[in-house]
Amino acid sequence: MARQSISLTPPNDEWLKAQVDSNEYTSKSELVNDLIRQARSQQAQIDWIKTKLERAEKGGFTQDSKESILKQSKSSMNG
Repeated sequence: MARQSISLTPPNDEWLKAQVDSNEYTSKSELVNDLIRQARSQQAQIDWIKTKLERAEKGGFTQDSKESILKQSKSSMNG
């Protein structure tokens, strides 16, 4: 695993310490890695939505119902 040295503002450091002290995480490293995983997942969702919007803009109108579109979107998001 790669080791990094980072600088944190005092409020961010205190927040990290509080999360570890409350036993939400066992270390600051675990918490930072979890935050990065969440950000990556969120970015993947944003990218997916952007792709769908770009395709929709190029594809024109649809005759599908909003329920059908929602069902297809949920199915695609869940794998």
